[in-house]
Amino acid sequence: MSAGRATHHMRHRDRRTGAVLCVGRIYCDLVFTGIEGFPALGREVYARDMALVAGGGAYIAAVHAASLGRRTALVARLGTDRLSTGLEDELAASGIDLSFLDRAAQAGPQVTVAMVAQGERAFLTRRAGHVLPATLDAALAWDEAVHLHIAEYATLAEIPDLVARARAQGLSISLDPSWDDALIRTPGLVEACAGVDLFLPNLEEATAITGETSPDRALAALAARFPAVALKAGADGAFFAGGGVRLHRAAEPVPVIDTTGAGDAFNAGFVHAWLSGAPPQDALDRAIAAASVAIQGPGGRGALVF
Repeated sequence: MSAGRATHHMRHRDRRTGAVLCVGRIYCDLVFTGIEGFPALGREVYARDMALVAGGGAYIAAVHAASLGRRTALVARLGTDRLSTGLEDELAASGIDLSFLDRAAQAGPQVTVAMVAQGERAFLTRRAGHVLPATLDAALAWDEAVHLHIAEYATLAEIPDLVARARAQGLSISLDPSWDDALIRTPGLVEACAGVDLFLPNLEEATAITGETSPDRALAALAARFPAVALKAGADGAFFAGGGVRLHRAAEPVPVIDTTGAGDAFNAGFVHAWLSGAPPQDALDRAIAAASVAIQGPGGRGALVF
C-alpha cells in the first residue's frame, strides 16, 4: 500500500510487522576522528580521518531499524542547501522510507561538527528553522504505521501535542530525551512526556531528569512515571524496568571508532524487538548489539554498509 493512502480509524495492523515513524531533525555530521586531543583556544589540531554523513537521532534510529528489517519512515525536514542535498545519496541508499521527507529551504543547513578523542566526544551544532514537517499529519495517519519514535525531547518541546496526535491515530510511542543543555533539567519534562510508552534515556540524562545518581534509583524513579524504561549505560550495558520486571544486561567489548549515535542505534534495536514481542532481556541484547554496530564506524551509521 502506498504511503499516500491513510486511514483515520484505530488501526489493527500487527505491531510485529508494522512500520515505525522516526521524527526529528536531520543533520549533516562532520565527524573528525584520530585526533590526540581537543583544540585549545588559538590552537589547531589535525585529524587522521573525517567523514561527512547524515546524522540526528531520527535518521540514526531509522537507518538502524531499517537494517534490522523493520519498515521505517523518516518524518523530518531536509534543507535545499548544498550540504543538505549532499545527504540525498546516503538517504536514498539507507533503506528508509522517505515518503514523508519534507524538503524546505528553511530546514537547513543543520550541521554538527563532532570531534572524537581519547574515548571522549565534543559537538558543535547549528539548528535551522522549526522541526515540524508539513508531512506530519499524513505520516501519523499512514495505515502502515504502528509506532512513533521521537528522537529527542527538543522535538516534543517544539511540537507539544505530538504525543496526543500519535495517540489519536492508535500509535504506540517511544522517546529518547537526548541531552540538550537548555531542556534536560526542565521541571515539566516528565509531565510533558505523558502518554509515552517507552522512555529511552542514557544514564547522564536519567540522572539530570530525576536527580538520582545511581542507575537503580534513576531507573526506579522513571519507571514510576512510564510503562517501560530502557536505560543506556554505555560500556556498562543497559537496564530495563517495566511490567514488574527489573534487569541489567552487560555489553560485550568491541573495537570503538566513534560512539556518536550509539544511543540512537540502541533505540532502534530495542523498539524493533519490543514491537516484535521479544522479552525485555532479549530486547536489551538486541539493542546493545545494534549500538555495537554504531560504534565501530564514524557517525551514527557506524559500521552499517549500504
